Amino acid sequence: MIFQRPGAYVTAPLDPVIAKIIPLLPLRDPETMTPQGARDALRALAAARAAIPPPPVQSVDDTNVMGAVTPLAARVYRVSREQAPTVVFFHGGGWVAGDLETHDRQARLLAIETGAVVVSVDYRRPPETRFPGAFEDAFAAVRDVFARIAEFGGDRLRLGVAGDSAGGNLAAATAIACRDAGIHLAAQLLVYPVTDVAGNFADARQNARFPSRTENAEGYFLSRAVMEWFCRHYLDDEKHGADWRVSPLRATSLAGLAPATVCTAWFDPLRDEGEAYADALHAAGVATKRHQGLGLIHGYFGLGDASDTARFEAQRARADFRAMLERGA
Repeated sequence: MIFQRPGAYVTAPLDPVIAKIIPLLPLRDPETMTPQGARDALRALAAARAAIPPPPVQSVDDTNVMGAVTPLAARVYRVSREQAPTVVFFHGGGWVAGDLETHDRQARLLAIETGAVVVSVDYRRPPETRFPGAFEDAFAAVRDVFARIAEFGGDRLRLGVAGDSAGGNLAAATAIACRDAGIHLAAQLLVYPVTDVAGNFADARQNARFPSRTENAEGYFLSRAVMEWFCRHYLDDEKHGADWRVSPLRATSLAGLAPATVCTAWFDPLRDEGEAYADALHAAGVATKRHQGLGLIHGYFGLGDASDTARFEAQRARADFRAMLERGA
């Protein structure tokens, strides 16, 4: 496959290690998936790695942060007790699945490789709580952490947001809300984010805007059909897909947002909307670093124990994010 960007032509074969892993990954059959089944499958995948010791950090503490309606379970990861950046992290899982346990290793690596205090937040999920519940929880959590920054990293100028997939969607939308509320963010890390759900991944005209939705519709773990399933559970009304709180690419303006590190995956139906968001950020004057995940699939931040390609790409992205956090201001 050849993916064209302005002034660049790149070829990227699928990483052979990743190719062997794909058949073992869950969440691939929307015809039989249920919300609880999706949650159980991601939990089982995390539990299957129990024999591999988790990346060591100085401390891990369970706590609560304030959500939009009630306190939310959260987990705080520290690599030291010195003043540090603070990162509020939102897990992926299509808004429906994923939790503090499924993304424990990602949160640990984020803390280790950025030096930040990482606050992983377990937002309310659909179908029990539909849009905009997860977004409202994410924004409320950042507001609460910002108000209590002395309990976390202690530096109001070095607060960031991060997330993967649906969590990347929440981080991107929250960054917009923070700008509008006057809450300073130093950086945002958006890992293969969902950025435009207008049409719920079922509308041919909307899908045609992003060729990766056809090129990578199936066969590479996350499928377009599964994305459609996730959207049906998150959104009460298909019209909500045009709302910037779930489709940040549709925000009126992206000017003035925090510097962004945007990661996409080559063999991912979400690739082109992630690239479009990076383009839009850059066009709006936002300092933007991008990582295209050559040869990789959606979810590769969780595959670093198996794939060197996945590990190195994730490390490069976290290094860029760390530099943005450190610059602050």
